[in-house]
Amino acid sequence: MDTHLTFSSRRSPVVCLHGCVASSQALASSVGLDILKRGGNAADAAVAVAAALAVTEPVSTGPGGDAFCLFYNSSTGEVTGINGSGRSPKAQTLDFLEGRGYTAEAPPSPFDALNITVPGAPACWCDTVQLFGNHKLSLQEVLSGAVELAEVGFPVAEVAAHHWANWVAALRDAGRELGGDLLTDGHAPKCGQVFRNPALAQTLKELGELGKPAFYQGRVAQAIVDVIGQNGGVMTLDDLSSHDSEVITPISTDYKGVCLWEPPPNSQGLAALLLLNILENFPLKALGHNSPDYIHVLVEAVRLTVADALRYLSDPEHVTIPLEMLLDKSYSQQRTQRISMDRAMEDLEPGLMTGSDTVYFCVIDSQGNACSFVNSTYMGFGSGLVPKDCGFSLQNRGASFTLRRNHVNCVAGGKRPYHTIISALLTESATKSQKPRLLAALGVMGAFMQPQGHVQVLLNMLEFGMNPQQALDAPRVYVAYDNKTDQWSVNLEEGVDQQVAEELRRRGHKVNWPITGHKRSQFGRGQIITVGDWWSSSVSQADHPSVLWAGSDPRGDGCAHGY
Repeated sequence: MDTHLTFSSRRSPVVCLHGCVASSQALASSVGLDILKRGGNAADAAVAVAAALAVTEPVSTGPGGDAFCLFYNSSTGEVTGINGSGRSPKAQTLDFLEGRGYTAEAPPSPFDALNITVPGAPACWCDTVQLFGNHKLSLQEVLSGAVELAEVGFPVAEVAAHHWANWVAALRDAGRELGGDLLTDGHAPKCGQVFRNPALAQTLKELGELGKPAFYQGRVAQAIVDVIGQNGGVMTLDDLSSHDSEVITPISTDYKGVCLWEPPPNSQGLAALLLLNILENFPLKALGHNSPDYIHVLVEAVRLTVADALRYLSDPEHVTIPLEMLLDKSYSQQRTQRISMDRAMEDLEPGLMTGSDTVYFCVIDSQGNACSFVNSTYMGFGSGLVPKDCGFSLQNRGASFTLRRNHVNCVAGGKRPYHTIISALLTESATKSQKPRLLAALGVMGAFMQPQGHVQVLLNMLEFGMNPQQALDAPRVYVAYDNKTDQWSVNLEEGVDQQVAEELRRRGHKVNWPITGHKRSQFGRGQIITVGDWWSSSVSQADHPSVLWAGSDPRGDGCAHGY
């Protein structure tokens, strides 16, 4: 397969009136739109897309992973959500892991069965339909599109095929073999090859008919416990049957008249809000899009944010997180003082950073409800372990824990790890007299890129007047920390000027430029749907208030569909 991926085409934003779905896979977007046309609302359609992506992009997502959802209720203007992340097995304490010879310096391999946490996605799907759906369609009907894709088969898309092959190879290099349900004759399917997954079709059928007990009790639960036990893990049937989603109140911050909503900890949504609060102290528009000054400020703000996130973020059921203090604008002003315009900061060290494979998608329906949804197995195929006859792999989210005793994110039994996946909504800043008006559902998947991606695409629209598709097309910046070399690196995507890269190096940044082809996957894959064209300075806000505008990331296989 040609490993080079050229970005040569252009795409207009999708504009429509009645409903819109944007995801990283065209067939999944179609499944979601079908649910809207059959009378389901944004939440119903989002779950249909989640299940369809589990079929079409199993390298990134599936029932063996976790999910987070934010929902905007157009009747009340209320933003609520679901934390669908699972916990570690109750027996998996730090003492237990140390007893097996593991330490903070030598933890289990990322693909080890000890890193499998309880999959939270299936419960999140059921609860999203139950709590936020309009109940015109049953869960069985919502999942029927995904069941059909799994039974009849679908042609594998280009980017998905590349990552499928890459992660199968990565697992083999680590001495692991991906479960046969996710291979064709022992190999990753190629682009355009029709792939069927009858085992996953059966799992989804059972979930549709019986709801959560079909997954967390009975056949599937037993298969999960069996495959984990056979590979040295300690998850029990009780760990699975006691799982429940958490209904959450999202956290938010105001920026120049708009309000960005993110899931609270254990998710890293806080990082996106902290980043926006720091950047609010700079004249970003005047600095110029992707100029040396703009990228320098962005990079330094990301470094401060990541350091805070990794210091404070954990499971709020196990530690106290000073959210109010961190989100106070005076705290961000104080952090801003660390940034010098002519030199990169020194002596700033966060904790652990690793990669991730995730899907993000969003839906807005004809009533104006919005569902912003993210679903992930963490790394590609997660652990690579596939429960017998179930058709999905189990996540390795526990690799996010640290084995450092007394660290906020230290492993413990029944604990949720620091979670990279986040979904976002944008409203007008609330006034006491009015419910906040929905402006957008947006997100960018990709591990620690996610808060950086949320803020970059949002600023592309707010500060630089880009439409949703342009905001996703624009070259991005990814700031990463490497534990092994103890260095921060600034990765600049193809399209950023060479002179910018050279100027950033002069200021002391370690710059990788240009990042091209399939390596651009590190910049995440985003989706945006806006209500109206509020990002355009040339249009009166009253002109087209109900038109939906959507964009889908060129770094993925997907598209936005509307009607």
